[in-house]
Amino acid sequence: MRAYAPHRNFIAAAVPTAALWRVLVGFLAASAIYLLLNNMLFTLVFNMVGPQNSAFFDDLLTGKTPAAMFLLLGSFGLMTLGVTIVARVLHRRSFASLIGPLGLAVSQFSAVVRMLVIVGAVVFVLPPWDLGEPYVPNLELGKWLLLLPLSLAAVFLQTSAEEIVFRGYVQQQLAARFNSPLVWMVLPSFLFALGHYLPNDAGENALIVALWAGVFGMLMADLTARSGSLGPAIAVHFCNNVTAILITSMPDDLSGLALYLTPFSMADAEAVRAWLPVDFVLMLISWLAARLAIRR
Repeated sequence: MRAYAPHRNFIAAAVPTAALWRVLVGFLAASAIYLLLNNMLFTLVFNMVGPQNSAFFDDLLTGKTPAAMFLLLGSFGLMTLGVTIVARVLHRRSFASLIGPLGLAVSQFSAVVRMLVIVGAVVFVLPPWDLGEPYVPNLELGKWLLLLPLSLAAVFLQTSAEEIVFRGYVQQQLAARFNSPLVWMVLPSFLFALGHYLPNDAGENALIVALWAGVFGMLMADLTARSGSLGPAIAVHFCNNVTAILITSMPDDLSGLALYLTPFSMADAEAVRAWLPVDFVLMLISWLAARLAIRR
């Protein structure tokens, strides 16, 4: 496809080591490194805090405090480290090659963020102005603003890690081996969706949430192929998670840095399901806005 011409430059560094076994071994190795280091990190934290502080453990696992959220989001840096090690050792590639041309990625990231801020402002002033009930205040505004720079950095670390793994490493290596988007677009998105299938958290909506994540992954794969860098995909993912983690979060999970909480929790299956189509439309709007922002 002509629209995907920039993708050829994006995947060029992956071509010399495009054997399928390498991406399979590489993905498993990167996952193992991340899980091992993540386990070591949280074991260290638990040992430092002590087993008597069970309330701290509960808050940490659900992200109910700012400190817990910073630790949870910061741990995604270990995911980036894992795939960086694999790229260097198994593919003899640099970390930068997973992102694309840095100058291009930065300029596209900035352009998409600016566009999505405008879109977000328009959506904010349009009805409905709540989710059926008023939002529940969470962090005090002064504290939220004080933490905001570090909060934004933590969300950026988390979202960029996921994009580097799925749209960077996996998509690049598959696209270097297979021409069809049915492989390099769908397979990484399936893995991304699988990681978001959480029946213990999402209950009967778990499959729908995973499907949402899979579609999101394919849209981000499309943006990456059109742009030739991870900049747009990271920007959309970043803005989405800023909204869901820092502005309005659900009360039962990852709420420690949010200014407001939704009037319902993930356990309220009907309420969540009623808003998923709205969320899906907003995802499509963000994708189209990002495409407009990088249009040449």
